[in-house]
Amino acid sequence: MALVPYEEGGGWAARQLHSPSATFHFASRTIRLQQDWRRLGVAAVVWDAAVVLCAYLEMEGIDLRDRSVIELGAGTGLLGIVVTLLGTKEPAGVRALYSTCCAHVTITDRAAALEFLESNVQANLPPELRPRAVVRELTWGKDLDNFPPGAFDFILGADIVYLEETFAELLQTLEHLCAERTVILLSCRIRYERDLRFLKMLRERFSVSEVHYDSSKDVHIYKAQRGTRKDDF
Repeated sequence: MALVPYEEGGGWAARQLHSPSATFHFASRTIRLQQDWRRLGVAAVVWDAAVVLCAYLEMEGIDLRDRSVIELGAGTGLLGIVVTLLGTKEPAGVRALYSTCCAHVTITDRAAALEFLESNVQANLPPELRPRAVVRELTWGKDLDNFPPGAFDFILGADIVYLEETFAELLQTLEHLCAERTVILLSCRIRYERDLRFLKMLRERFSVSEVHYDSSKDVHIYKAQRGTRKDDF
């Protein structure tokens, strides 16, 4: 996530963004996140796209157990935290085994946001799950060899599409991380013409479909896969 000022209107929404904390309820847990707009800008507040994608993953019951998941531009860490928690949930009647059935979650952002991100992740995961969520530096298009190519089952991003100068590097990163089996889920609000240009660029490289739209928050979720694959989750 780029660390730049970003305008999102005024009133109640602005007060929420500038609040020092935000509280959410997912995966039968209360998640309390610190926010710090003044110091880190967009990387340190929770955006609606993250909330919508968390709700989508939970409501759809997408099986994340024993899956390898990476989040790009994690910001406050809400999505990565929720994925880690959901990745422990077993079907009814089956006991959860943290050591064998959990999702393996890599939560990434630029170097300047990592200390803040790590503190939120550590504060909101129980001790037995913390080893399953690793916070790592990832600047799109740079040092991609630090991440095994095609090693992830899911690639997630919430409101990471807004700066046109990052589009090429983001696409390069997605292509590096993506295998034939990989499902990419991008949650975003279409604010500008450039956002539509990114979707066009994405469709030139992946098979893309819209899988959810939250009209109350005006947030879209797009699924992308290599080639013509349209696998179920």
